Amino acid sequence: MAALTATGHVTSAVPAVAWRPVTVVAGACGALLLATSGRYGYHRDELYFLVAGRHLAWGYDDQPPFTPLLARVSARLFDGSLVGLRLSSTLAIVAATVLVALITRELGGGRRAQIIATACFAFAPVTLIVGHLLSTTTFDIFFWTLLTWLVARWLRTRDGRLRLVAGLVAGVGYLNKNLVAFLAVGLAVGLLVAGPRDALREALRSRWLWLGMALAVLIALPNVWWQARHGWPQLEMAQVIRDDADAGGRVGFLPMQLLIAGPPLAPVWIAGLWRLFRNPDARLFRLFGWAWVALVVMFLVTGGREYYMAGLLPVLLASGAIAVDGWLDRATDPRAGRRRTAVLATAIALNAVVSVLLGLPVYPLDSFAGSAEAGVNYDARETIGWPRFVDAVAGAYRSLPADEQRRAVVFTGNYGEAGAVDRYGKALGLPTPHSAHNGYWRWGPPPETGGPVIAVGYDRAYLDRYWASVTAAGRNDNGYGVENEEQGVTIWICRAQRRPWRDIWPELRHLS
Repeated sequence: MAALTATGHVTSAVPAVAWRPVTVVAGACGALLLATSGRYGYHRDELYFLVAGRHLAWGYDDQPPFTPLLARVSARLFDGSLVGLRLSSTLAIVAATVLVALITRELGGGRRAQIIATACFAFAPVTLIVGHLLSTTTFDIFFWTLLTWLVARWLRTRDGRLRLVAGLVAGVGYLNKNLVAFLAVGLAVGLLVAGPRDALREALRSRWLWLGMALAVLIALPNVWWQARHGWPQLEMAQVIRDDADAGGRVGFLPMQLLIAGPPLAPVWIAGLWRLFRNPDARLFRLFGWAWVALVVMFLVTGGREYYMAGLLPVLLASGAIAVDGWLDRATDPRAGRRRTAVLATAIALNAVVSVLLGLPVYPLDSFAGSAEAGVNYDARETIGWPRFVDAVAGAYRSLPADEQRRAVVFTGNYGEAGAVDRYGKALGLPTPHSAHNGYWRWGPPPETGGPVIAVGYDRAYLDRYWASVTAAGRNDNGYGVENEEQGVTIWICRAQRRPWRDIWPELRHLS
C-alpha cells in the first residue's frame, strides 16, 4: 500500500497491475457481449445512427456526432452486420473494465482489490445493457472512466502533462455526449472543496491545466458552433427529458442508483463512497466523493436521467473494492475469512447472473415476451420486430394502385420507424422514409408528389389535421407478443393533403 505524506501526496510505488486476472475478467465480459451481439435485432437508436451517419454533421438535435460517425464507419467496414455495428461498444466496455483495475491501483488497491473491482463492474446491469448496443451512453461511460483514471493518476504523480491528455479526452468525450462537461464541473467542485490544496495551487499555476482546457474547448467548439447556429436544440431536448420523468424522474433518481450496479453490489460502491469521505488513506482522492455529490445535485436540478451517473460507478467500485479487500483481511480466523470470501463471491456471481438474464438477449424469441427481461428492460423490447414492422408498411404500400405507388410517401412518427424502413424497405420496393422526429426533421420534408402518404406512428386525430382522407390499411404485429412502441400500431393511408409539405413541415417537428 502506498504511503502518504501530511499533504496526502503518494510517496511510494503503487501496487502492480494484476494484468492476467484483469484481462481474463475483461475478456470474459467482451466474449459474452460479442456472443450475444447478433441476437434479436437492431435497437431503434442504432437504426437512427446508421441514417445519421450518412448525414454527417457537427451536431444533431439530440446528440453530438461521435456515435453516428462510428455507425458510418461500421457500416462501411462490416456491410450492415449487427455484430460489426456493436463491436466498438464491446471494445469500449472491455477497455473500461481494464481502466477500472487501473483506477483501483491508483487509489492504492492491490491484486485482490483490482480483481474485485473489475468483476463488479464487468457484470453490472448497466455495463451489460449499454455494452450490448451501439449507444452514446456506452462511450460516455468509457470517456468518464478514462478521464477519472487520468485525474487519479495526476493526483498521485502530479505529472502536469496528464492534464493535457485529460483535455483531449474531455473534448472527444464531449463530441460523443455533452454530459462530460458535467463531469468536468463535478471534478472541479470536488477539487475546490476537498483539495488537496497543494494540487489545486499547482494546477492553477501550471500551463498544463490551461492548455488542457483550451484543447478541450477547441475540440468541442464545432459542436457548440452547430448548436448555436441551429438554435440550441439540445437545450430543448434537455427540457423534454426533464418533462418525461423517466424511471420516476427526480423522485426515482437516487433509488435507481442502487439498481444500475445491481442490488447485491450496492454495498460495494456505497462503501467506496463512504471510504472516499471518511478513510484517511483515501483523502488524496476525496474529490471524487464530492464530485459524486455535485453531480447528483446537478442532475436532480436539471432533471437528468438516472443512468447519467453510471460513469462515476468505476471509481466508486474501485474505492469500494479496496474497502472490501480490507474487510476480507480483517477476518479473525481462516474460517471467517472463507465465509466472507464466499459471501462476496456469491454476491458477484448472483449479480452477474441476474444482469445477464435481464440485460442480454439470451432467451429464445418465442419465449421472450414472458421473460423477466421483457418486463423490465425497455431497450431489449425495442430490438424485436423491425422486419415485421416494415413488412406491414410494405403491405400498405402494395395495396396502392401502381400509379399511386410511384408517388407515395412514407412518413413515420419516430426515427426508429424511419430507420427501420430505411434499413429493410429498399428490398421491398419502399420509397425513402421521412420523419419529423429529432434529427430526421432537419433532413427535409418529403417531395411534393401529390401522392398518398403511408403514415405510421400517429393517431387518427393528428393526421386528420393535415389530410382530408385518412383510412386504416393494416396493423403491425411483431409476431412474438412483445409489447414495444410499435406493437399494434396502425398503418394509415392519407390522401388529399390540405397544405404543401413545405408549409406544414415546421409544425410537424417534435423531440423526444
